[in-house]
Amino acid sequence: MIRSTIRGTGSYLPEKILTNAELEVLVDTSDEWITQRSGIRERRIAGPDETTGDMAIAAARAALDNAALTAADLDGVIVATTTPDRTFPAVAAKVQAALGMNPGPAFDVQAVCTGFVYALSVADNFIKAGQMKRILVIGAEKMSSIIDWKDRTTCVLFGDGAGALILEASEGEGTLEDQGIFSTHLYSNGAFRDLLYTDGGPSSTGTSGHIVMQGREVFKHAVTCMAEVVQEALDANKVTPDQIDWLVPHQANSRIIEATAKKLDLPMDKVVMTVERHGNTSAASIPLALHEAVADGRIQRGQLLLLEAMGGGLTWGAALLRF
Repeated sequence: MIRSTIRGTGSYLPEKILTNAELEVLVDTSDEWITQRSGIRERRIAGPDETTGDMAIAAARAALDNAALTAADLDGVIVATTTPDRTFPAVAAKVQAALGMNPGPAFDVQAVCTGFVYALSVADNFIKAGQMKRILVIGAEKMSSIIDWKDRTTCVLFGDGAGALILEASEGEGTLEDQGIFSTHLYSNGAFRDLLYTDGGPSSTGTSGHIVMQGREVFKHAVTCMAEVVQEALDANKVTPDQIDWLVPHQANSRIIEATAKKLDLPMDKVVMTVERHGNTSAASIPLALHEAVADGRIQRGQLLLLEAMGGGLTWGAALLRF
């Protein structure tokens, strides 16, 4: 059986750190208020001339170095982002050119905070279909570019950054002991699209708009939807929560992450948490968290990982894999 295995990971975070204390000067908020409601203490903010594409390229290069590969070894690139450099062409095309990759598929996926799980699923299916052998998958966001810095309910939550991994086709036995992705599970319910959105777009206002969110409603749906899709991933592979080595969730809010872990009866020392230092980096949050835990030695080869996310759309999804 062909499996999509993770050959290498990489990440990039902008230099500028924006603390809660600094936000207290910008809007009517406090470090205590932000921390209690989100778990966030600081976030990274890209420079004025630093784009999503620039961050994606940096993360991609780090992943190539980690995998001991060159751009010539890649068959394609998929970038998950909701903050592209331009309406078109895709950020992926910029990455492809910057790395010097050979011609092949290069496109973006837009599912907001669930974007990386969507991109991972697409890449996995390309590999399983035999159409590609190695794919670069990136989550990259410049969320600061679509924030209303006068809206205290949203400006305190988001940050910028990029994470990447390289998927590689490998042969497995078809058992749970294989390395690689076992299954991905994707959902969207457009009936809830007005709970989290931007108030602009190319065909409506001609601008990118700013983030608008009904926080309480999003929180309620997040806890329910993510618990359900995580359980679906476990059931599909006949896995019990105690077999999971690491939960690598979308880093939106510490309370949502803790609620999901509680529903799974997973101790928090099995959960990768970066939200305190990164904030919500949307599609970049899972690959950023994954790379950090791989780089510092927490995640080891052969361990079973559960990835899950929810974002605007509303979209949500999960993936089960053995690293």
